[in-house]
Amino acid sequence: MPRGGAHFSSAELAEALSHYEIGTISGTKSLSAGDRGAPKKIITTDRGRFLLKRRSKRNDDSYHVAFSHSIHTYLDQKDFPVASLIPTDKHGHTALYLDGHAYELFEFIDGSRFDGSAGCVSDSGRQLALFHLNLLDFECDWQPLRRTYHDSSAVRGHLKTIGSAKNAAGSNRKIRATAQKLLTDYNHSSVHVNELGFDSWPEQIVHGDWHPGNMLFCPQGVAAVLDFDSVKVAPCVTDAANGALHYSIVGGRPNPAQWPAYLDLSKLANFLASYAKLITLHEDMLSAIGDLMIEIMIAEAVMPIAVTGFFGHLPGPDFLEMIRRKCEWIDDNRDPVRQAVFQ
Repeated sequence: MPRGGAHFSSAELAEALSHYEIGTISGTKSLSAGDRGAPKKIITTDRGRFLLKRRSKRNDDSYHVAFSHSIHTYLDQKDFPVASLIPTDKHGHTALYLDGHAYELFEFIDGSRFDGSAGCVSDSGRQLALFHLNLLDFECDWQPLRRTYHDSSAVRGHLKTIGSAKNAAGSNRKIRATAQKLLTDYNHSSVHVNELGFDSWPEQIVHGDWHPGNMLFCPQGVAAVLDFDSVKVAPCVTDAANGALHYSIVGGRPNPAQWPAYLDLSKLANFLASYAKLITLHEDMLSAIGDLMIEIMIAEAVMPIAVTGFFGHLPGPDFLEMIRRKCEWIDDNRDPVRQAVFQ
């Protein structure tokens, strides 16, 4: 893959767009956002603007695509804020398969990125609850995926891969120690969540990747929810914990080694309080949120680092050390975190 991520060739772009009736094209522009393995182009025509996406190879199988598209279309029909999928011209399918790749075309939604405001945090919590409520009765012909970030053998395997470096250099000794500490933290949190009854909690369709980067915002709140590549069946608290973490996490500085360890507990409380206005999570689920956040942070970090040594463009050792400090902060501040969760 090129350093800047995957991209469309001119011939590929022309071939893909030839399968849609979207008018006369006046311009195209690359969009650098989200998965670097999934190139995106903004297409401007006399009928409006569209977004063409080639799915990354890790989730472009026909089963995965059909399942996520069925949910996406179902939500669109219920007027949930999503970018409508554009069907192909000949067969009306929402997925296009060419030369071993899967393509999607969406209407282009104008919106801004997360600005950190309380209003955006609150509406994202509300929209997550609406997402869950809308999908309570969803049925489809595909067996839903059930793998989550909780108690995952894959996460443990990635941590062991990171910790198995043979070079005895100081930096490698440090990352091995960090990986071992994160494995201990992950196991401890997994056990605690299981003791609270995770396996007995009701399951339903969840988004699987609810965070500000998968939203577009407008002055009124969420303009569109993006990226249904991770939809699956799981307890709804897995989404709630994911959102609570990502809306409260504090970063911002170029070097993750300089990111502070603490979470913004006011944003965490705001997100969950807005969700709770529509959906009530029972006490054991709420009690698990701190440990689920620890599991999420570790799970999201280790796969790309185990494979490439980097998290995006950030060095793996620095990023993992930051994750370790944030997990430690949650563990050391369980009472304040719990107060924010139950507020």
